[in-house]
Amino acid sequence: WQSSIFPATNDEQPRIREHSLALTLACLSFDFIGTTLDEASEEMGTIQVPSSWRALMEDPPTMQLFFDIYNSSSPPTSSKALEVLVLLASLRRSLFSGDDERQAFLSRLMRGTLHVLQGQQGLTEHENYHELCRLLARLKANYQLSELVQADCYHEWIGLVATFTIDSFKHWQWAANSVYYLLSLWSRLVASMPYLKGDVPSQLESYVPQVITAFIHSRMELVRALQSRSDAEAELDDPLDNEEQLTEQLDTLPSLCRFQLQQASSYVLSLFQPCAKLYSQLLALPPDRHAEADVSQRLAQCEGELAWLVYIIGTVLGSHLTPSSNSEAQQLVDAELTCIVLQLLSLLDVPGNVQLRREHRSNQHLELALVFFMQQFRKVYVGDQATAVSKIYAVLQERLALSDNLAVLSVLMNKIVTNLKLRSDCLEITEKTLVLLADLAGGYSSGKMLLKLDTVHFILGNHTSAEFPFLDVAANSRLRTTFYSTLCKLLFSDDQAGPFKAFMKPFTELMSQLADTTAEAFASQRVCLALVGVVRDLRGVVSACSSRRTYTLFFDWVYPSFTPVFQRAAVTYYHLPEVTTPLLKLYAELVYNKAQRLTFDSSSPNGILLFRDASAILVAYGSRILDHQLQPGTDVYAHRLKGISICMTLLTRALSGNYVNFGVFALYGDRALSDCLEVIIKLCLSIPPDQIMVYTKVSKAYFTLMELLMRNHTATLVELDTPVLKHICTSLQAGLKSHEVAISSQCAAALEHLAAFHFNATSDDRDSAVKSALAAHLAREPELFSSQLAVLLNMIVFEDCANQWSLSRPLLALILSNPAYFASWKQSILQQQASSPDRQMKLTAAFDRLMADVQNNLEAKNRDRFTQNLTVFRHDAKLLF
Repeated sequence: WQSSIFPATNDEQPRIREHSLALTLACLSFDFIGTTLDEASEEMGTIQVPSSWRALMEDPPTMQLFFDIYNSSSPPTSSKALEVLVLLASLRRSLFSGDDERQAFLSRLMRGTLHVLQGQQGLTEHENYHELCRLLARLKANYQLSELVQADCYHEWIGLVATFTIDSFKHWQWAANSVYYLLSLWSRLVASMPYLKGDVPSQLESYVPQVITAFIHSRMELVRALQSRSDAEAELDDPLDNEEQLTEQLDTLPSLCRFQLQQASSYVLSLFQPCAKLYSQLLALPPDRHAEADVSQRLAQCEGELAWLVYIIGTVLGSHLTPSSNSEAQQLVDAELTCIVLQLLSLLDVPGNVQLRREHRSNQHLELALVFFMQQFRKVYVGDQATAVSKIYAVLQERLALSDNLAVLSVLMNKIVTNLKLRSDCLEITEKTLVLLADLAGGYSSGKMLLKLDTVHFILGNHTSAEFPFLDVAANSRLRTTFYSTLCKLLFSDDQAGPFKAFMKPFTELMSQLADTTAEAFASQRVCLALVGVVRDLRGVVSACSSRRTYTLFFDWVYPSFTPVFQRAAVTYYHLPEVTTPLLKLYAELVYNKAQRLTFDSSSPNGILLFRDASAILVAYGSRILDHQLQPGTDVYAHRLKGISICMTLLTRALSGNYVNFGVFALYGDRALSDCLEVIIKLCLSIPPDQIMVYTKVSKAYFTLMELLMRNHTATLVELDTPVLKHICTSLQAGLKSHEVAISSQCAAALEHLAAFHFNATSDDRDSAVKSALAAHLAREPELFSSQLAVLLNMIVFEDCANQWSLSRPLLALILSNPAYFASWKQSILQQQASSPDRQMKLTAAFDRLMADVQNNLEAKNRDRFTQNLTVFRHDAKLLF
């Protein structure tokens, strides 16, 4: 048709077709209503095309055109045609004239895919194959199962889709990236079964077990292929090494497996038991046999297969929390599956077996699968969310002599201790094991039950690296904080102080040794490592202090006995971020008044003492890092900016904690506050404004601190030199334009405090040092405030801003403080409309309404009136411009 109007050569026709497809894709993908949130995702929701396209979309030749293009071309043209069909399958329901038209549209889609599956046309090309899988998944995502079964070709279609899915799983090397779409299709089909009405059979009962069996078998085949892969297959991906890919595949399994649970579990058991038996026999071989290539490969294969089966069991078990999935029969199946996994635990944790296998990646995969299983079991059968009456423990009692959840909890804790003791060289296992321990300790009932176990009391009494070697592994250093935070949550469940003193004894001994260390020895590598470890551990202890009682226990232990050690560390190691970062984070946690834990008696000086100590640390670090010159090529963020941002967070928390009366310091001539503010302002000035905006953590800490200082310590900032105040105002101006709404709002609040302070000072008839300082600043920098006003006015009038209310708050104070500038800005805007007298008149009226009934004060009622006027003004201005 195109060729008859625009004559095209044979060479040009494929290019015209390719560009036409690209244009069609762009049109259908266009975000017509501005709702696309995730531009990085290749998956879309419903396509919101205009209603004027209705006739074109409902016209049968439109869809048929793209199926014809697919059948008559090769990639990339054919795969692009399928991409268009994927988008067509996503059209919104309301686009169609009625349900009959939509049903006819769906039938055409199903018939088109049916013909592709029947003829296997183009499916030897990977791009076509992948797009067809996406198209099948979109059919169920956008249409109900009840609509699919009404199609006249449904029975033939579902049979061929099942065959296609099973073949895809059999040839998993070919369809590795398409597995997710096929699994999601079947998972959604099964999830719709409870809502299917009428007599039309879905035939899912016969196909779903075959699909599950094919998928699980394909995972076994994948393990075998990975163990025997040649150099040509070296790039074969293992989903067990890719958590995101693994999660994608596992998330679709629960609904599939629970649909025909008995059949699925029987198949899993039929694979698991022989594999576990073979694994046990191989482990029982003499140690010298394990070095043989054949034995080693078979062991790795068993571990890979068992890992997949344990992941599948754990996923199915975890889905028990979903509605209508807790029948007695299903609980008995859960019990059978749980028994075989718990039996495997005892085999794996024999010290000799751990020593032999722990360095092998396949063994680590199996261990990670077991931790995943325990986490899923915890969610359903242990603790706060546990099923109240469960048949699972009757089976566990009969098979494994585990009578209740406390007995199973003991098994889980023994496994956790074994992992932390014997598998310390695998960071991933240690990390996930500690997450499991934290989740168990964090639950109210599970935490109480843990305290009944001897294993837990053993850990609380023996928590050093002598018992838990993972604490000495450098890669695990960040996990020390998690470990001690979890232990202290358990420890603080006891209301007595005695256990805390016993728990802290190893720390008391170590800190006493560090306190007695000579200056020369204090700078040694041994002391450096000890310091890094102890500050990470203590931060975990402090983070677990969630009440006044527990915080006071720790504060009385650390102050004043051991705080001088931290000050020495800040002075000695200020240039080493591996020491200063955890040290500053410890103090940022120590001064943090979360849950009102820093509530001291009215006669207690502890609040002031804590602030003075934190100030000493901040000044010791900050004053030295300012003079420290970094070598070329050094990571600026790691060696300077990160430490400075933690200092900002530390001071923000200390100043906003409401446990110190800061007026006391000036009254008694104590320079703790003034020195601290002086150093932090110098640190802020040392960061160029562009670097503040580049690093998210730095910008959040900086603007939070600035808002707090502008609110509570405005006079101190006003007394600074003019270039310093200008630098701060310039940075706030940059922050106003940030795409982060929280940062923009904080900058607006900071400017509001400064502008209000300026207005109140100039309105006061009395002379003061602050008033003189402001006058001096404006004499040197006349545009100090007017430039902020210009930015805010332009943003509110000409830009779309999500935080209009926040931006409007500083505006009134700035307008009242700078009436001349506001009048000139208003005049310049009106002058720009001189060519349109009507528009100029309307804009003049809008400006008049903006300041209507607004008084020359900053009282709350006046501010609210101005904000309401501004909303109307913004609406009028948008209509005009």
